[in-house]
Amino acid sequence: MSVIVAYLGPQGTFTEEALWALADKGQFGAHKQDIELLACTSPREAIDAIHAGHAHFACVAIENSVDGAVTPTFDALASANTHHSGVQIYAELDLPIAFSAMKRQEIVADKPTVATHPVAYQQVKGWLADNIGEHEFLAASSNAAAAHMVARGQADIAIAPRRAAEICGLSIIAEEVADVPGARTRFVVVGLPGPVPQPTGIDRTAVIFTVRNEPGSLVRLLTEFSLRGVDLTRIESRPTTQKLGMYRFQVDIAGHIDDLSVAEALRAVYVHCDSIHFLGSWPADTPDAEKKNAQDNKLLASAQQWVRDARAGRRTPMVD
Repeated sequence: MSVIVAYLGPQGTFTEEALWALADKGQFGAHKQDIELLACTSPREAIDAIHAGHAHFACVAIENSVDGAVTPTFDALASANTHHSGVQIYAELDLPIAFSAMKRQEIVADKPTVATHPVAYQQVKGWLADNIGEHEFLAASSNAAAAHMVARGQADIAIAPRRAAEICGLSIIAEEVADVPGARTRFVVVGLPGPVPQPTGIDRTAVIFTVRNEPGSLVRLLTEFSLRGVDLTRIESRPTTQKLGMYRFQVDIAGHIDDLSVAEALRAVYVHCDSIHFLGSWPADTPDAEKKNAQDNKLLASAQQWVRDARAGRRTPMVD
């Protein structure tokens, strides 16, 4: 039986590259030859395909080192957990991103049209100003889609992965196109809710929540993490779209829900929330998720045992 994975298409995107790298690690539970791809035009379409029964998993970009959070993915994850039965993140991949500039064989116009994804455009605007000069930006649904636009004559230049030039028969005019060298993007595997992967010691946990509109409500909530030594590696806010001034938050936590400190923090956070949705705990692919307090689990387990002993009338010494 084949496993269907939805992704931001068409063929040749960085998302497809990340998808196959994740498949090599066995993250979809199937051999590569048993994986069928479903190309989509947005992260929301890819994630919605899971609930529609068109795909078993989705592979989507969630964060990049230059432009930060990929907000369409954030919004799609929030929507799936608010309006559907929810989704869960199972794995991630940190992928280096290298853009190429490409064109058809013909000579490019004096004021060329440049097609690429809006997120990519933010990463190459300086390079375009220095090397292409005056141009018109055309937004594409993906970087590979930009290459197809050039192949169809809808744009003069595409900023896209090198492989997209090979697929579309375009000429590469420059490689390593970037304003900031060494850009990286984090991709995640999304599926229906299920048992979380086992903790590895370098894990990431994510939740989406809203808080009551009261003075200090967010500060009190975040303090619950700090009091327990739980490190937040990312916090983002996005409008709920329900009312002006109402926001939902997503936090990434260094650690796993099976870690006692993380579980205790999430229990405490729950009390402060209007709504909270668990996005998953999974092995992290970047060192920022490594726990700074490796002794916490042992210490908290000792504390729990001490309370149990006290209730039972036993007196036990504190463990160093």
